[in-house]
Amino acid sequence: MRISVIGCGYLGAVHAACMAEVGHDVVGIDVDAAKVALLSAGQAPFHEPGFNEVLARNVAAGRLRFSTDFADLADAQVHFIGVGTPQAPGSIAADLTYVDAAITALVPHLGEHPDGPTLVVGKSTVPVGTAARLAEVVAPTGAHLVWNPEFLREGFAVQDTLSPDRIVYGLPTDPAQATASRDTLDAVYRTLLDQDIPRLVTDYATAELVKVAANSFLATKISFINAMAELCEATGADVTQLAEAIGHDDRIGPKFLKAGIGFGGGCLPKDIRAFMARAGELGVDQALTFLREVDNINDRRRSHAVELARTAVGGELSGKRIAVLGAAFKPNSDDMRNSPALDIANAIAGQGASVVITDPAAGPVLARQRPDMEVAPDAATAVAGADVVMLLTEWQDFRDLDPAELKAHVATPWIIDGRNALDPVAWRAAGWTYQGIGRP
Repeated sequence: MRISVIGCGYLGAVHAACMAEVGHDVVGIDVDAAKVALLSAGQAPFHEPGFNEVLARNVAAGRLRFSTDFADLADAQVHFIGVGTPQAPGSIAADLTYVDAAITALVPHLGEHPDGPTLVVGKSTVPVGTAARLAEVVAPTGAHLVWNPEFLREGFAVQDTLSPDRIVYGLPTDPAQATASRDTLDAVYRTLLDQDIPRLVTDYATAELVKVAANSFLATKISFINAMAELCEATGADVTQLAEAIGHDDRIGPKFLKAGIGFGGGCLPKDIRAFMARAGELGVDQALTFLREVDNINDRRRSHAVELARTAVGGELSGKRIAVLGAAFKPNSDDMRNSPALDIANAIAGQGASVVITDPAAGPVLARQRPDMEVAPDAATAVAGADVVMLLTEWQDFRDLDPAELKAHVATPWIIDGRNALDPVAWRAAGWTYQGIGRP
């Protein structure tokens, strides 16, 4: 099928490449000419395992191209909207500027298609009620609007696009439109549906709520175990053993029960805040007041890590050298949006410490964006002369570090494991003072 994807950031570019990978003819549209030029050359503008290969292969095969001109999508039958919905300035609500702009630019190019109904398919994470509003904008063109939320995990985005754990269609209320839209989207996802991936058909509102409800649940689970870490630190208990014990209960499960410095990135923080804002607009803000505490617990983990560093150097960070391992909000990504690691590094530097930071993927990006920060090419260089080492992003490179070898480079062998990713026995045996989160 002929498909367009509007918005070629993290979500849109991966979706475009993966739709080409399953055999469709895809054009990606973005207003950023530099990004379009990179993608057109088969080069990824961000770090995502497996994406480079899929992108380059499909650009070379001619199934995938990119453009800044909306006229290039005129003959497509299905148009995916994959633009960002960041937190609005001065508010916790979602900023729908890019979604609205994408629809406005798309509408003049919509019309009848010889192969069936033209679909506008929303993938962006939006406040509930957005799809119904946009459907009215699209309706005069004869196109149908569907909401098809994404569930990508950074670091696994290609896998999650080509083999997701579920596919959700939010369909129009008109029965004929709903049937035609479902059948067309089934054709788009035929390769995926043939894998027996569950397909759930809902109304607009339910489809919009699926993503924010899922992210809110995951954020709540992370903040719950971090709250337990606070109690463990006050009582001498071990949060890692606690998490393992409760994780064996299949009603709870072990995933997302890892205490540390909290969650970040471009989704969870802004999604739970936008969810709270939308609940307030709907007059049901009390239903989501618990998310305020989820957010507060998460923020406390960052300030707690700063306090751990300050305590480790005797109560005064000024003049101390702190090595930070990790800048991205999670491993296998160069995404530093709302990164706990970067926030902690900035806060420590703000208290007068000399901070050097390293990250396998985000490091070069950080060096370009923040020339005021000292960025090292690797861990050995970063820890040279350090009074404290802080592991804040659990890259496998950092997990595999040899504590005995690393000790030779530091001024003081003190490590703060902000992700509980290291073996405390091995590090202590090598002569380090090891400090985890919620661990004795």
